[in-house]
Amino acid sequence: MEQSRRDGVSRRGLIRGGLLTVAASGVAVVGFAGPASAAVVNLGLDRQGAKRIQRWILTMYGYTGSVDGALGASSWKAMQRFLATWPSQPSPYKGAIDGVVGPKTIVSLQANLKKFYGYKGALDGIAGSGTKAAFWRMAYSNPAV
Repeated sequence: MEQSRRDGVSRRGLIRGGLLTVAASGVAVVGFAGPASAAVVNLGLDRQGAKRIQRWILTMYGYTGSVDGALGASSWKAMQRFLATWPSQPSPYKGAIDGVVGPKTIVSLQANLKKFYGYKGALDGIAGSGTKAAFWRMAYSNPAV
């Protein structure tokens, strides 16, 4: 059994909950303490929710990756393009379109989630439980495309 299984949490459970990211080096990083590059960052979405986001950004914001339910750098680049260019975006993303899910990306996402998906927290760049719940509402608010 894995080390994490002995602690009562399986690696699979962490991945499903969006809490485990795997860096390009293959090292697993639990939580979200800072920018995650070359990693899957689903922000609490299950595979189906992440696929819904990917299908949406595929049709609107130039996502060219596969619809696999893993929000990696290509997915986040498309999300950053959305956050930077959407006319009604309350706090447009002003960083590099690099696919890194850092504080600037999260703040812009939080502003969108606050305006349209019931996010009540601060625009602090930290993807906590409120951000994740609102991101889930965003993913499931529209019919699957």
